[in-house]
Amino acid sequence: MSLSIHEQPLPYVDILPERPADAVELVVIHCTELPDLATAREYGERVLHPSGAGNSGHYYVDRDGAVYRYVPGTRVANHVRGHNPNSIGIELVNRGRYPHWWDSCHQQMDEPYTDAQIAALSALLAQLRVAFPNLRQIAGHEDLDTALMPASDDPALPIRRKLDPGPRFPWPAIVEACGLQRLR
Repeated sequence: MSLSIHEQPLPYVDILPERPADAVELVVIHCTELPDLATAREYGERVLHPSGAGNSGHYYVDRDGAVYRYVPGTRVANHVRGHNPNSIGIELVNRGRYPHWWDSCHQQMDEPYTDAQIAALSALLAQLRVAFPNLRQIAGHEDLDTALMPASDDPALPIRRKLDPGPRFPWPAIVEACGLQRLR
């Protein structure tokens, strides 16, 4: 599959720390847990850190398979606790638990990923393996951020902070196609 990437840099991209391509060893798969790409963009543009940056993946894959680059892979984006310096974050547009992220009664992630998204993700991973020579591993956000937090509807109930990309993500097919080792 030939992949076209739409360049849409975030307003603060130039203040994100630079890194050499050989620093990237890991790809982290996320889902936006938002209704659409426009809302994900709004979240990505929010300044949340004293540096003037926000939280965002590097790449976003919409339901129709369109791929957008918000942050170059040679910049460190804020997408997963403890793994940003050596990873690239890929966000798949998917509702996840939206809008009740922290409600204990709404922890199911039922929206399937589209065939177009999975095909585009596979093509993107193939391109990234060429561009980043030390890229060897892949993980889900849920694999790396296992923190618990109090549920919004009952603070006595602990829930997982991150569940993405969730149970509908086709891990076996992606791992086989991309040749990266799954990190858990």
